[in-house]
Amino acid sequence: MSVPPVIWSPTSEQVERSALARFAAFVGRPGASYDELWRWSVDDLDGFWSAIWRFGGVAGDPPRALPHGDAMPGTDWFPDAAVNYAEHLLTHRDDPDAVAIVHASELRDDGAWSWGGLRRRTARIRAGLVAHGVGRGDRVAAYLPNVPDTIAAMLATASLGAIWTVAAPEFGADAVIDRFAQVEPKVLLGVDGYRYGGKDVVRTDERERIATAIGATLVPFGHLDGSGWADGFLGPDDAALSFERVPFGHPLWILYSSGTTGLPKPIVHGHGGILLEQLKLALLHTDLSPDDRMLWFTTTGWMMWNHLVGMLLSDAAIVLYDGTPAGDAVWDLCDRTGVTVFGTSAAFVDAQRKRGIDPRDGRDLRIRAVGSTGSPLAPEGFAWLRDVLDGPWIFSLSGGTDVCTAFVGGVPTLPVHLGELQAPALGARLEAWDDDGRPVVGEVGELVLTAPMPSMPVAFWGDDDGSRLREAYFDHFPGVWRHGDWIEITDRGTAIIHGRSDATINRGGIRMGTAEIYRAVLTVDAVVDALVIDVPGDDGALWMPLFVVLREGTDLDDATRDEVRGAVRRLCSPRHVPDVVIPVATIPRTLSGKVLELPVKRILMGHDPDRVVNRDAIADPAALDALLDAAREHRPTAG
Repeated sequence: MSVPPVIWSPTSEQVERSALARFAAFVGRPGASYDELWRWSVDDLDGFWSAIWRFGGVAGDPPRALPHGDAMPGTDWFPDAAVNYAEHLLTHRDDPDAVAIVHASELRDDGAWSWGGLRRRTARIRAGLVAHGVGRGDRVAAYLPNVPDTIAAMLATASLGAIWTVAAPEFGADAVIDRFAQVEPKVLLGVDGYRYGGKDVVRTDERERIATAIGATLVPFGHLDGSGWADGFLGPDDAALSFERVPFGHPLWILYSSGTTGLPKPIVHGHGGILLEQLKLALLHTDLSPDDRMLWFTTTGWMMWNHLVGMLLSDAAIVLYDGTPAGDAVWDLCDRTGVTVFGTSAAFVDAQRKRGIDPRDGRDLRIRAVGSTGSPLAPEGFAWLRDVLDGPWIFSLSGGTDVCTAFVGGVPTLPVHLGELQAPALGARLEAWDDDGRPVVGEVGELVLTAPMPSMPVAFWGDDDGSRLREAYFDHFPGVWRHGDWIEITDRGTAIIHGRSDATINRGGIRMGTAEIYRAVLTVDAVVDALVIDVPGDDGALWMPLFVVLREGTDLDDATRDEVRGAVRRLCSPRHVPDVVIPVATIPRTLSGKVLELPVKRILMGHDPDRVVNRDAIADPAALDALLDAAREHRPTAG
């Protein structure tokens, strides 16, 4: 296989000035190559993560990282430590007048919060939460958009040792209830609505319904009308800001799996693990400096929102945007706000490329780096970014909500090869394994981690014996984390992601499992069964067909198609409305009744059907053939 061309390389000055070079010297390895540094980081987990603690300036000397060993699952990180994520984030920057957050939306003019302003608002929200009886261990749920007050509310929650959980207002009420009801929040911070694509979407009825269903006290937040927090919620202007130091693994926030096989799994992350992981990402892998402003286009319903908040652990400012990324909106924002590091999804890059957008047309962009995640970035996307942005550093990332980080991706001291991720992240002992659990190089295998990372889940909420967590990650290869991605690691140490080996569908930054989509589709009286997949094309474009079996005596007319699309829009999200609805006679299933989502997806991606699925294990092989024929008939040609 030929080596893809290098499309970006750091200069010698960039390498010397990088935080990675400073870190190498800090740990007594000046001049070490990235590979040497990575091998040390995964061979000496205790030494590496203790060094991140010290290099990141976390208060106090670090106790031993792994005194009880590194076996998975159940790794006990820094058991003698006491930390608070919000304390470090809000106190590491001395200048209260320095800009922390720049914010923009479709609703009103751009604005900015200083570090002092962020601390004051956090203190006032903290006082409001205390007045509502919130304390250590209580859950605070938020149905809020990507605005500064959402960040302040999360930090206020964390400062108390309470536990944060959030859903984007684009989510339908049922999808939110499925998540929040499992964790029984004391308070729901609920928005009145949002604007997207120039249209106001009112959410007052939804927030009332959610609060009632989960048994939480509703605290309204006025975004559409600009009124902000409900009268009487915020504490006084001089409210005190203090921090409850908690054990390293004390729950910080709860994220959610996408409901592929049932209700979304509530994934609990700890204060210390997220703190150290995000310090590593912000300082070493993103190389952020006080001169940087970082925008990652995301909603609050995607882990990249948590990732973006974590970039405040550096000395950089972050940029928030609440609205549609369509057309020129994001590039205009980058121009207005001086964005230097821009993060997005592969789907956005592909859409912009196909529309022929020129980001530099009439704009003075300062973008030095572009990050991409959510799905694999095609080589065409790499090339387009290089050409239209005048050769920035392009770092494609792959990780997951499960660990709220990237396993593999950006390294500012290494070259970028067209279509490839640069290298495994420090502290991530990543390998590709075949079905027999053997490491493979130069071929596609399961992405696994053979050593723990501190941001791995503390638990699933309500999984008291840990059985659901073990089943999710450790049953396939005992003692080894199996993530659910297909990955190819080259002999040069770079990586290529070949998509999910499970059935998560990520659209526009909102992850949704097929089970949630089926629940919505099957509310339509005419539909009795369904199968949905998201298929990446050779050019990076995603195609999302929905196959439906109709009730006898009904047809898939325009009204039924509209009803199906409307159900997905209302109950899941507008981003997950299928590209096409295709009628079939039977949904193919295994003999045990499991829908053949992944085999269908892999076959439509070009894999050999005989190697993808055992036809003897299919209840009705003819159903698979018929569905594949229908898919090929309706699939658009690449453009």
